[in-house]
Amino acid sequence: MRVVFVAAEAAPYAKAGGLGDVVGSLPKALRSLGLEVHIFVPLYRDHRPQTEPILSFSLNFAGSSRAVRIHQGFLPQSDVPVYFVDHPPYYDRPGIYGEGDQDYPDNLLRFAFLCRAALEAAEKLGIWPDIFHVHDWHTALLPVFLREKGKRAKVVLTIHNLAFQGWYPRPEWEKLGLSPESLALAGEGEWLCSLRAGLRTADIITTVSPTYAQEILADGLGLDDILRARAEEIVGILNGIDTEEWDPKQDEYIWANYSAEDLRGKAFNRRRLLFELGLSLDAPVVAMVGRLTEQKGLDLVLAGFDRLMALGINLVILGTGESRYADFLQEAEKRWPGRVRFLAIFSEVWAHRIIAGADFLLMPSRFEPCGLTQMYALRYGTIPVVRATGGLKDTVVDVEEGGNGFVFEEFTPEAMLSALARAVRLWREDRKSLLALRRKGMAGDYSWDRAAKSYQEVYAEILSR
Repeated sequence: MRVVFVAAEAAPYAKAGGLGDVVGSLPKALRSLGLEVHIFVPLYRDHRPQTEPILSFSLNFAGSSRAVRIHQGFLPQSDVPVYFVDHPPYYDRPGIYGEGDQDYPDNLLRFAFLCRAALEAAEKLGIWPDIFHVHDWHTALLPVFLREKGKRAKVVLTIHNLAFQGWYPRPEWEKLGLSPESLALAGEGEWLCSLRAGLRTADIITTVSPTYAQEILADGLGLDDILRARAEEIVGILNGIDTEEWDPKQDEYIWANYSAEDLRGKAFNRRRLLFELGLSLDAPVVAMVGRLTEQKGLDLVLAGFDRLMALGINLVILGTGESRYADFLQEAEKRWPGRVRFLAIFSEVWAHRIIAGADFLLMPSRFEPCGLTQMYALRYGTIPVVRATGGLKDTVVDVEEGGNGFVFEEFTPEAMLSALARAVRLWREDRKSLLALRRKGMAGDYSWDRAAKSYQEVYAEILSR
């Protein structure tokens, strides 16, 4: 079976969030099951290759002939080929999706071009697949272009985050040269939706956790009609993580390696983290690692901040995002010296170090399609405190139910603070149970093996139709 992934991101070459992690990891797990897997991703500025292109051709797109070059690489520690679509007018830019808080206004064209180029290149390279696996709105138009091309292949569309749908004004869509029938798949009126077109034309739809599959059927964020019409063809498959990159036994980013059998290294990482950040040694370390957005529940943190700090914790936050959150956290760092540290950067090194050194990971998300950070934390013996939504609900079970973390239901500061207070109380009063809970989290299976088998079953099922 041959599968071609087409996506806007693929770690480590291009990553803005969980999408990049999935496309950079899942193909390797599928390859280990015997599938032939290839990946197409744009060639962004930060990853200009030193090699000559393996293929060059012209593509008639948006009313003109455009030069395309295809460069080849491989996912690290694998034989999975990555084909970089090189078209500088669209991809030789500082960002993946935009700069600052603004998306590039021509993103519809940029990612439609990726779909068209991937289809053409797959044919020219002799790797036409049984299945195209596309991801989010950026590549949701591929099955539409596939129809217009008149070529056969099945298409799996994975929704990583339904909040991003690819709405653009009709004049932008008209530049794509689609037939009236294809254009109608994206909707009616003056604004059309890329994801809607993909949901209508893909052979099957997957989401990145079982709970999220149910949540989008309950609230489809404006796409309720098509999602509910295809409810029987929506499959929730929980993401995995790269267990080679995220392994406390061999992680090169952290100060000391450790295992569930010997947690002395975690204690060393904790002390070193507190020393490096100038924080108190006698308070539990609560960490948040990720984008500063409304989705991640930052509003709860801001609303309950003084009560949060009154629990007697150290708070470490790593991430970039909306200025209103960053400004508040910078002020909080001044108000709580030695207790709050805000690292307004995106750093893989510090992400590993903070997760290894923290006692608890706080994820009070408003919604979370899957979430990977809680799985990283569990693997590193850092106990998650999460809201019961999406993939968080599928991976973290409350200790009172014999689980591996602390869970709250309501999206309120009070519910979050109550769960965190229980965690702090455990840290202060019952170290034996605390260590047992760390080890329980570390014993879980967070690899891609399980998810890869589920995707293999999905591929086989649609090919058998």
